[in-house]
Amino acid sequence: MKLSALLLSAAAFAVAGAMAAETPKTGGVLKFAVSAEPPNFDCAAQTSFAFIHPIRPHYNTLLKFDTANYPAIKGDLAESWSMSKDGLTYTFKLRKGVKFHDGSTLSSEDIRATYERLRNPPPGVRSVRQASYADIDAIETPDPLTVVFRLKKRNAAMLTNFASPWDCIYSAAKLKQDPKFPERNIMGTGPFTFAGYVAGSHWTGRRFENYFEKGKPYLNGYVAIFISGAPMVNALAAGEVLTEFRGQSPADRDRLVKALGDKAVVQESPWVCSLVVTFNTRKKPFDDARVRRALSLAIDRWGGAQALSKVALVRDVGGLLRPGYDLAASEKELLTYPGFSRDINASRAEARRLLKEAGVPNLSFALTNRNVAMPYTPVGVFLIDQWRQIGVNVKHEQLETRLYLAAQQRDNPTFDAALDFNCDFMDEPNLQLQKYLSRDRSPINYAQQTDRVLDDLFDKQSGELDKKKRYAIIREFEKRALEQAYTIPTIWWHRIIVQDRRVKGWNITPSHYVGQDLADVWLDQ
Repeated sequence: MKLSALLLSAAAFAVAGAMAAETPKTGGVLKFAVSAEPPNFDCAAQTSFAFIHPIRPHYNTLLKFDTANYPAIKGDLAESWSMSKDGLTYTFKLRKGVKFHDGSTLSSEDIRATYERLRNPPPGVRSVRQASYADIDAIETPDPLTVVFRLKKRNAAMLTNFASPWDCIYSAAKLKQDPKFPERNIMGTGPFTFAGYVAGSHWTGRRFENYFEKGKPYLNGYVAIFISGAPMVNALAAGEVLTEFRGQSPADRDRLVKALGDKAVVQESPWVCSLVVTFNTRKKPFDDARVRRALSLAIDRWGGAQALSKVALVRDVGGLLRPGYDLAASEKELLTYPGFSRDINASRAEARRLLKEAGVPNLSFALTNRNVAMPYTPVGVFLIDQWRQIGVNVKHEQLETRLYLAAQQRDNPTFDAALDFNCDFMDEPNLQLQKYLSRDRSPINYAQQTDRVLDDLFDKQSGELDKKKRYAIIREFEKRALEQAYTIPTIWWHRIIVQDRRVKGWNITPSHYVGQDLADVWLDQ
């Protein structure tokens, strides 16, 4: 970061802290940018910020993260909660008088119906979070304001799972009428009601006057404007939109700071987000571990991180868990994994040997990528360059978000390799490792493999509450996953947010999914 930007960033944090005690003002409409559009409207089926940013303000969850004190959690629809001593029972007491946008009253039955749909989706309904709730044995509703979750076995991540921003609480009555109701309809209890969607243009939310938190939301409404690339940066610089909640590149940060001057507030954070390359193991030659491992060995992650951090929102080298997280591999451990050696010449010599041994010394394939500039395009270009250095020819195919996701998520995918994202709402192995589980256990595993060794190791670490023991099991999981190379991490992201200083009440976290209900956001007009 340039010194001027660094100083401004530090000043921005100081100003943010000083203004924390300001009395929020009501009124105004927040205009913010979103660089892609939601594929559909169902929280249970989605993994993209393009869904969370425009749609999340319409919904509440059982718990949520306290963004000012991340990763602490607090109640959302739940007023209080408790866990049994054996870790097998979670009891939640709900707030009284919470209303859905259609005027109906929230009850424990709505919580039960939502989580039954998440853990055991009916035919035609897609839940990408089944694995997160597979340990739930039963959900009980002893009264309208009490819901009890009983587990089959202990789960180290269960309490924070209930704070997932993806677990939008739906109306049991609507789900009974049509289990697929949320795919094309918006009806929650959140701070904003749905006011309109114009494809290719914008999404609008309006203040919910009967919101259960008195005085909130502060905004009269919001408009999520679908705009990306240079036009988005231009709109931020001109003040036509006041923020973008995902992240800007270092170059765009510097440009915006220069354009906005003292109107700019810069916040930066590590990011629980990594770009990964997924190989379609149902297609030759990617059914051969030698080919997959060779393509991982060819990538100079250490050199790439240094170069790409100057132009893209990526920065850190890590394995399956975010670098710096206390359950992540140390650098010493990383260096022993295939693809993480600092001796790139030796790694590439081994890669060429493996390709020749596998019978594909002149391999050619297509890399399916997303047409979102940051960081997909520069990382995709980087990978193609890395593979060319071992004699592999790669065609770069960048698709609009809906087509990009469909290419990986269909039952019989035809892609060769895809630059996928593994992003979560918090650091937690039970979340980050799901992509590496067997296909019949994880709908977000697009590599299509079945590996019961990984499945067993996942289950062992999931129920282990002793941190040292869990760490050791995770290392076993990570080593096997990187050796088999069904899906391989590239470089971890770094989050940079530049906002107009009129935007108040929003705190950056390591996740671009958390803190997006906009209930606490206000405008200093």
